[in-house]
Amino acid sequence: MKNPTTLLRVSLIGTVIVALCCFTPILVIMLGVLGLSAITGYLDFVLLPALAIFLGLTAYALWRKKQYDALSDDSNKPPRSRSPFHE
Repeated sequence: MKNPTTLLRVSLIGTVIVALCCFTPILVIMLGVLGLSAITGYLDFVLLPALAIFLGLTAYALWRKKQYDALSDDSNKPPRSRSPFHE
């Protein structure tokens, strides 16, 4: 991946969605409306590992973006001029 901003964007969106489903009753209400409230007992087995995965993916994306920014800043710097004393 050339530019890690897409990975960062996807991981942040996934983290926010999973965090909303973990810490608010949004998913429980939705499952109750759909008639699937029997599944709510198993949500912890899915949501907590998903939250951990998305938090790890976000940390990885931030690390990749930091490396990408550092490399792109180095390539945009003008070349060092030679000192007049090195001839």
